[in-house]
Amino acid sequence: MMTETGNRSTVTFDRGYRATLDEVWELWTTKDGFESWWGPEGFSVKVHELDARPEGLLRYDMIATAPEVIEGMKKMGMPLSTPSSLTYTELTPKRRLAYRHAVDFIPGVAPYTVSTVVEFEAKDGIVRMTVTSDAMHSKEWTERASMGMASQLNKLDKRFQR
Repeated sequence: MMTETGNRSTVTFDRGYRATLDEVWELWTTKDGFESWWGPEGFSVKVHELDARPEGLLRYDMIATAPEVIEGMKKMGMPLSTPSSLTYTELTPKRRLAYRHAVDFIPGVAPYTVSTVVEFEAKDGIVRMTVTSDAMHSKEWTERASMGMASQLNKLDKRFQR
């Protein structure tokens, strides 16, 4: 869902998982957890550094792996492996985390950051996870980022089907 607040647009995703807070929190704060789901379908990630604390850095490579994704990346003139980083800005264990993601991989676009807040709430065996991110520099790239986030969250939907 896209929301406009003044000059700032955000995109929000809301999911519920039959999981524990520990399970969902570790997906965002551990190397194995992050590598297990981050990245849209057709991509994998390799984490190089993960320091889950305020101002801690998460550095990883986003790697195109599916043949159709590789072909699409080549057509867009984008590399098949892109170094990426985010800086955690807030961590309230098992309740809320926030980060700034460096957007420095788009040809012809000056680097900038996108802020994201993830909130967690457990109730009756369900962990509700709400992800709210700033819109990107253009409608097209906001839509691409939204499709990417939806795709990677779909991995979690499948993982926690019980």
